[in-house]
Amino acid sequence: MSFIEAQSLSKTYTRFTALKTGGISRLWKREKQHIEALSDASFTIEKGELVGLIGPNGAGKSTTVKLLTGILTPTSGTCTVDGRTPWENRREHVRHLGAVFGQRTQLWWDVPIRDSFLLLRDIYDIDHAAWQKRLDALVDALELGEFLNAPLRQLSLGQRMRAELCGSLLHAPKLLFLDEPTIGLDAVSKLKLRAFLKEENQRNGTTILLTTHDMEDMLALCSRVMVLGRGKLLYDGALDALLRQYDTVHTLRVVFEEAPNMANLPADVKQDDSAYILTYEPAVTPTSELLPRVLSAGRVREMTLKEQNVDELIARMYREMKL
Repeated sequence: MSFIEAQSLSKTYTRFTALKTGGISRLWKREKQHIEALSDASFTIEKGELVGLIGPNGAGKSTTVKLLTGILTPTSGTCTVDGRTPWENRREHVRHLGAVFGQRTQLWWDVPIRDSFLLLRDIYDIDHAAWQKRLDALVDALELGEFLNAPLRQLSLGQRMRAELCGSLLHAPKLLFLDEPTIGLDAVSKLKLRAFLKEENQRNGTTILLTTHDMEDMLALCSRVMVLGRGKLLYDGALDALLRQYDTVHTLRVVFEEAPNMANLPADVKQDDSAYILTYEPAVTPTSELLPRVLSAGRVREMTLKEQNVDELIARMYREMKL
């Protein structure tokens, strides 16, 4: 049996909207609407996998996560996580879960984060020696030692995210949910957080489900992605195969030391202040072919290659699938 098994999962919400009727009385009536947030989704995830869950707002990502955590009960379909049905065995189920959400906190705002970690130890009823050993390892890996005695409200965003991650992993969960964990972080903080997540996944076999709009997070962490759109599972497979199919336009930003000779470049070229923006299709002109031509156009001061972000990639999928 796979660690996570979902079969034909569907979730429909009922919403009532008020409509005004005509006539002198101007009466109001309620109209019932059925919104299908998730439709017939089937997938399996093996223990220790690090899987990306992507899609635009309203695609069904949050609904999927809430079903897997047991917060919601599906309208139809089945799901087990480590042999448990999440919404039927919720109390036991949540003891084996961890979660970090970019815009929410599980730690206490006005108390030192060490005290929050002590409270979490008691909430999860963790053996004191095991808790201390786990805390020491996490504090060292996440570089939390300097501000263990500071309240959460005094920490920077990057420090808060690392503290949140520590709190979510203190009880050594088998499954970790991450929702936009690097949102708002600077480049250095993002790199540290990604490195830690890869280490946690590889060393402890923690199964991680990551939702994000950041393509760099996907590329750094996930070899497999599941793409949701309008409540449907549109793609489930290797990230590199998805990129080969839909990431068809790349952008190269180049700053030269002096005015370059751009005449022989097989790309659409635009100038943005001191930078030249080259747009090209790797399937037509491979990057390995384009780069030597760019270097021969003039002395390069800096160069940045950008792929499509998640929203652009999903938009292309929608157009091709006529959704």
